[in-house]
Amino acid sequence: MEANTFPPQGQESIAAAASERSVVQHLQRSELYREYVKAYEMTTGMPLALRPVGSFQSPIHQSKQVNAFCGLMATNNQACAACLRMQQRMENEAATETKTLQCFAGLTESAVPIRLGERTLGHLQTGQVMLSAPTARGFKKVLAQLEEWGATIDAKALEKAYFATRVVARRQYESMVRLVSVFGLQLASLSNQVMVQEATAEPPAITKARGFIAEHLTAELSLNEVAHAVGMSGFYFCKVFRRATGLTFTDYLARTRIERVKQMLLNPHTRVSEAAYDSGFQSLSQFNRVFRRIVGEAPSAYRDRLHGPTTVGHGRSLAHAA
Repeated sequence: MEANTFPPQGQESIAAAASERSVVQHLQRSELYREYVKAYEMTTGMPLALRPVGSFQSPIHQSKQVNAFCGLMATNNQACAACLRMQQRMENEAATETKTLQCFAGLTESAVPIRLGERTLGHLQTGQVMLSAPTARGFKKVLAQLEEWGATIDAKALEKAYFATRVVARRQYESMVRLVSVFGLQLASLSNQVMVQEATAEPPAITKARGFIAEHLTAELSLNEVAHAVGMSGFYFCKVFRRATGLTFTDYLARTRIERVKQMLLNPHTRVSEAAYDSGFQSLSQFNRVFRRIVGEAPSAYRDRLHGPTTVGHGRSLAHAA
């Protein structure tokens, strides 16, 4: 089944979508993102941008490394419409995995999904390059298509920009996209931390509740127990906590525990089952289910990505860990 990139109907879903868009905005403002984009663009000469799901206007056009040809195309309504159609197709096809497409003019662009559990928050996009040298024949096809659309663009300026488009060998381009994919994993991890940690104008009681949860994370915690610790009824605490954090108490607790697990798994000698129990999960089946929902993959697969395939005796998958 294809991943759900569009929220279902209802006020809770609308609120969830707004929360996810807020997470993307937080990522865009983060030092990690800004520094990586700066280094990537300086090293590759290609633009890199992050856009939330549902925003088909590519933010690549705001990059200092935007392709001049693409910039000219964006100034014309008909040509811009073709670009937006490609962006929509890109989003649909890159819902769960990296996708590379080629526009009608022969320029290549790639999108890397940023996943939070089973949902796609946004896409890292790069490209606007050619994988083979531009030709006169190719440019004539571009002009013919623009004429068919009734688009009016300065042909001389367009031709100059077209032939100035950067050409990248296919294998080199694939390596660059791989770098973006690895960075996408980092952003996905950061997005989960944002969902856990970020709260605006948080009531003191919620700050106290967060502290209580952190202090008793390894114990069996109930909503009523935490509510009592901060002097609230369970019903009222549930409403205030959801309003302040954007998460239910259960989801917040699960995400906090998963973050602890991920921190523990940075040690290659920590077993997955050990990290699960030490983070407060009471059963391995529950842990497997929650980890896959939040991280988007099995805990054993996550650990293998960190340290390579595990060996029997140290990092066996949870299904086989005692």
